Amino acid sequence: MKKLLASVMSLYGLLITASSQTVAPIRQSAIGISFTLTDFITAQRIRSTSLTSVLNDKAWAKVKDMEPGFALSYYKGILPKIDFAATFNGTFVDYPFPNKPESGATSFLGELDASAQFKLVNENYWFIPYADLGLGAHVYKVYYGAFIPVGIGFRVNFFDEAGINVNSQYRIPVSPETANYHFFHSIGIYGIIGPKKETVKAAPVVPAVVPQDSDGDGIIDANDKCPNVPGTAKYDGCPIPDSDKDGINDEEDKCPTVPGLPRYNGCPIPDTDGDGVNDEEDKCPNRPGVAINLGCPEITFYYKRAVATLSAADKKSLDSVVSFMNNNPTLNVIVEGYTSNTGTEKFNQTLSEKRAANSVKYLVSKGIDKGRLSSVGFGETQPVEGSDQKTEAGRAKNRRSIMRINKQ
Repeated sequence: MKKLLASVMSLYGLLITASSQTVAPIRQSAIGISFTLTDFITAQRIRSTSLTSVLNDKAWAKVKDMEPGFALSYYKGILPKIDFAATFNGTFVDYPFPNKPESGATSFLGELDASAQFKLVNENYWFIPYADLGLGAHVYKVYYGAFIPVGIGFRVNFFDEAGINVNSQYRIPVSPETANYHFFHSIGIYGIIGPKKETVKAAPVVPAVVPQDSDGDGIIDANDKCPNVPGTAKYDGCPIPDSDKDGINDEEDKCPTVPGLPRYNGCPIPDTDGDGVNDEEDKCPNRPGVAINLGCPEITFYYKRAVATLSAADKKSLDSVVSFMNNNPTLNVIVEGYTSNTGTEKFNQTLSEKRAANSVKYLVSKGIDKGRLSSVGFGETQPVEGSDQKTEAGRAKNRRSIMRINKQ
């Protein structure tokens, strides 16, 4: 109730203040006379081709091809930026009725239209551009038709007494049997009729004193502990706090002391398996894994010296990879093969490639598309960190294959 009362009083104060300013003038009644040009040719070319073609080919009608005429107009302001205009135009043409051959002889065409002119500025300006829209009718011989004029124009106002009016309209037929599309251009002068109106100023009134509410929250500054920030009465005019600064206020935040996201009610993205990869990025959200493998565990096989064949235990582990890839059809897998430093570099490189390739062959035999699999051998070039290959235990750690999710 207090907020509503404050808003009403503020609006009343604004209206009182505005009423003390100069009232925008409304156009006085005026009559005008214009020279006109009626253009059926350009309109027909646009409809038979397109506006773009006419512009690009410069195919619009020349002035000598248009029909000249004279018009008498009446103007009257309705609102500061809306005027009423009525125009009667007379010209002699060979009217091109739709779907009828031209007669070859000209006759008088009388057109009367009434339209509203929507001005960009009010009568205080000397240059007044506008757009107009209305309804019109014509008579030609024994034929009557109706059309809709749509146009733009401008006026040059001389001392609020007279001026020049320039206008161009596109006239759209309402009665297609007896009316045709055409352009209508006019330039003329006008003069005010009747006495000139003086600018009216309303008597100044002292605005009512309104209690100040700087932040517009319905709590006046005298009672507002945060007068420049919208708040609530519960917090004495201050906003609901957001302790973790995550953009979710504490009343709606299920984790008010930890930054989070709206879709989790202010809590961070969960990490169900606690592996440091949140569930939205974790491809194995219920199995602890590593970030480099998108949250899935790395599957590592170990081999005996100079051996590349898979053991029964290795195949069992690969079966879990088959299940994972079937459940995640958009993911690909790369198998990496490694060796210890026993033997020559060339031998070890070939052995590591065989170890990786054998895993790929097994997965393919279980129905995995070969296009989703790849293998690479690193030989002895990437030993396990901290492994001492001077000992058998250290070398055993390096005779391995690792399954990883291929991020490419």
